[in-house]
Amino acid sequence: MPTIKITTTQNINIEYEVANFSDRIAARLIDYFLFMIVYSISITIVALFIRDNYGQQGNETVGIITIVIWLALSVFYDLICELFLNGQSFGKRSLKIKVISLNGGRPTVGQYLLRWVFRIIDMGLSLGAAAVLCVAFTDNKQRIGDLVAGTSVVKTTPSHNFDNLVFGPPPEDYQSIFAEVTQLTDKDIVLIHDVVKNFNRTRNSLLVYKLAIKIKSFLNITYPSNINEYQFLEMILNDYNHFVGNTQYN
Repeated sequence: MPTIKITTTQNINIEYEVANFSDRIAARLIDYFLFMIVYSISITIVALFIRDNYGQQGNETVGIITIVIWLALSVFYDLICELFLNGQSFGKRSLKIKVISLNGGRPTVGQYLLRWVFRIIDMGLSLGAAAVLCVAFTDNKQRIGDLVAGTSVVKTTPSHNFDNLVFGPPPEDYQSIFAEVTQLTDKDIVLIHDVVKNFNRTRNSLLVYKLAIKIKSFLNITYPSNINEYQFLEMILNDYNHFVGNTQYN
């Protein structure tokens, strides 16, 4: 399955699976179903209101309003949903897929507009054939609108194992120990993480000891005598995520 890498603000790459063709079709069918429900309710309300006030003479008005509502929903549904639901329609949200920019960020208004404009070719002029062919044969499963806008549709659940990430949301009840960790940088934390991970594989305690002493000296802190250097480095990682990484999840 093709994947797209997203780089977080802390320079961590997270891979997302590109949404497959069946997911996109299923999302579109759900959208159409919801679309018809909203349309039917709207028309019923309009018809009852007009006929209560104008009787049978309002039939022509009901017909005109029916067309207007249908066109408005057909034309603007996807654009409005993607703009205000962070790249998702209700169908996409139910299938856990969304539109993202290929640069890893949230698409801009301009990118959403390009996707929307080129839907005329993807879904309108070609009756969906252009979209089907492009999604089937492009690496990132993009329709023409995606190719022009630099976007793709991915599954919202990352394929990356978060247990291997350096940065992660700390537990809500976590009690920090060393506030001095804010003096460290992301690169420092990546180094500490790599040393800890290396120790788990090789049991090379010398690296752990040297790094712990260096961090202790740099931050000018002491740690309890009942913990070892490995536990100290784990505390540093947890505290850093609490003080600094926590801002990424609020």
